[in-house]
Amino acid sequence: MKKDLIGVLLVILSITLMSCQRGSEQADGGPRIALVLKTANNPFFIDMQKGAEEAAKKLGVNLIVQAAEREVDVEKQMQIIENLIQARVAALCITPSGSREVVPAIDKANRAGIPVVIVDTRVDPKTLSEAKARIASFIGSDNYEGGKLAGEFIAKRLNGKGKVAVLEGIPGHETGDSRLKGFREALKATPGIEIVASQTANWERDQGFNVFQNILQSHPDVGALFACSDLMALGAVEAIAAANKTGQIVVVGFDALPEAREDVQKGTMDATVAQFSAQMGAQAVENAYRLIKGEQVKEEVVVPIKLITKETLNSSEENK
Repeated sequence: MKKDLIGVLLVILSITLMSCQRGSEQADGGPRIALVLKTANNPFFIDMQKGAEEAAKKLGVNLIVQAAEREVDVEKQMQIIENLIQARVAALCITPSGSREVVPAIDKANRAGIPVVIVDTRVDPKTLSEAKARIASFIGSDNYEGGKLAGEFIAKRLNGKGKVAVLEGIPGHETGDSRLKGFREALKATPGIEIVASQTANWERDQGFNVFQNILQSHPDVGALFACSDLMALGAVEAIAAANKTGQIVVVGFDALPEAREDVQKGTMDATVAQFSAQMGAQAVENAYRLIKGEQVKEEVVVPIKLITKETLNSSEENK
């Protein structure tokens, strides 16, 4: 009996010691880097988080990921950033919900000596300059060029003539504004194409459905749609199906989400622009880690973009 009791006690002691060691490793682990996303409900940012987590694991970084529930909740994101600054994280990686609104939070991070890496959406340069705030690095794709790719594709599919609608992102938001600007620039070369409606759907699927449903009622002869994000495009695809017009309207989205790729393969969407969010997340953590170590990083890292069509999805390169 004594031997059995001693054996049980040794097992309990061993488990307790192992638990203490694990707790010590978590407490004394690598530097704490925070990734603040616009939302955790969008597959684009979920992939970004995965890329960041993989990089953090390789580097031995303690990664903290937080986000507001909705992309339009700028105040919530600012609150999250301020709390992380007070918690004294070693570095901040931020995908701004507001290009201008985020500047005061960046300034506070600067004053606290916390380096800031901006991801996906650029900060308004004028507002940043006026506040005398600074960012260490920007990582993202060229949204303007992505918009141009979408415009050129639609112009070709419509043979240079027809009516087009646009679902915009949040008004004044750099990401959506740049995509829209590139799209409009591409269409200048084809005067036979007319943009008959351009309305915001705030990056959300439900709004994409409702807004495009209204557009279809006002402009039943619209021949193509460019949505500045796939979530809005997917909502529009549902509105098109509800109007019994599937296959009659060219639909192009942006982000190349898994569901959007499936719709491109099925033919309910015609194309989407890929911008590789996992790569952005990984690069953001890597840059933040280098900054903590006192190393230099590139002020701007441009992640490549690619137009995804049914042809590219079926190509050997895409399926590698």
